[in-house]
Amino acid sequence: MSKDFVNPLPNRNRRRWLIDSSCLAAAGLIGLTRKSQAAASKIRIGMTPAFLHDQHSLLGEWRAFMAASLRRPVEFVQRDSYRETMDLLRLEKLEFAWICDYPFLHLKDSVRLLAVPLYQGRPHYRSYLIVRKDDTRTRSMTDLAGSVFAYADPYSNTGYLSPRYEIRQAGRDPANFFGKTFFTWSHRKVVEAVASGLAQGGAVDSYIWDTLAHVEPALSARTRVVWRSPEYGFPPFVAHRSVTNADFHQMQRHLLDTSRSDAGRRLLGLLYLDGFTTGTPALYDGVARMMRAFGET
Repeated sequence: MSKDFVNPLPNRNRRRWLIDSSCLAAAGLIGLTRKSQAAASKIRIGMTPAFLHDQHSLLGEWRAFMAASLRRPVEFVQRDSYRETMDLLRLEKLEFAWICDYPFLHLKDSVRLLAVPLYQGRPHYRSYLIVRKDDTRTRSMTDLAGSVFAYADPYSNTGYLSPRYEIRQAGRDPANFFGKTFFTWSHRKVVEAVASGLAQGGAVDSYIWDTLAHVEPALSARTRVVWRSPEYGFPPFVAHRSVTNADFHQMQRHLLDTSRSDAGRRLLGLLYLDGFTTGTPALYDGVARMMRAFGET
């Protein structure tokens, strides 16, 4: 260094400048690293036990489609009961989930409505009361008094809340209306229980029964639908409240755009869905009304 060079900073200030500069550089690197990690962070999506519970190849195709669109790793997290998925959401171990309308209302402010599937062109579905195909006597829920009845899950609307509400509307007490009740923990297994004679009746999600009629007609044909509930808002996709607005809107755009590509339309065809819409909480007012009838808020 030339002897004519004059350091513009005193030694103490120069050391402080070097330290501050190093800190800024380190902070910048940390910020870039965190940004990179966030961009590549895995998205965890909860799936309650419905028709898709046993469709591993379909879930694999859906996961690959979603990961390519979002440019992030995607993991579908399946559990054996609605409550387990609800607990994972409460513990922030899921970013998103496809859940029943009943759990959606139970979770309240823990989640945000993300999108609602369109089934047969509309964001609605029903509860079906089913009996064995050879049961020609049963015409309504009241004909099953004293029988053995299969419920899907205690947090299922169509498989538990709705049929109990129908019994209540008939002026009977759901707690002692049937001779025996049990939970199958999936809608498909309700169909199996009724078809095999393990139960004399059962309540099932219309989307599941209708889809089984396409993919496993030999199973669904052993049962008969004797009652259809009013329409309810279709089971929604939700986001945990901790999900950033950027991630929320990215996932929402992905779902809404699924029907706009050949690959997306193929996937929707496999799911027997037509697409997704944003939906509104008002879709679930009917379920909320039934919950209030049982003292639930």
